[in-house]
Amino acid sequence: MLVNGAFYREKLGFRPGLFFGEPPTFCLMSRDDVALYLDLARTPRPAPLNQYWAVYLYVDNVDEMAAELKARGVAFDRETEDQPYGCRDFDIRDPDGHLIGIGQDDKSAQGKLTLPYA
Repeated sequence: MLVNGAFYREKLGFRPGLFFGEPPTFCLMSRDDVALYLDLARTPRPAPLNQYWAVYLYVDNVDEMAAELKARGVAFDRETEDQPYGCRDFDIRDPDGHLIGIGQDDKSAQGKLTLPYA
């Protein structure tokens, strides 16, 4: 995927990344305890028409994250809602059109581990 690093830094709050390759073709970015490995391909490739999520991020408090992203001006594809699969989540898109799901599972709502399979 072609990645707009500014979106991940400025809108999603990730720290500036470490770049690899000459010219850079790969970037490692992080925020809190999450690390993303991003493809910096120079040739744009459109998001698949049938794509669901390119990335799904679990957070400890999805409502706080939604409020933070709205304050940063991020447009939502789908507002926060409870799902039958045990998560409360919402969807956004990066500037390249890739869908990003952000959610909190029912265990993190009870103060337990965020990861659903840990």
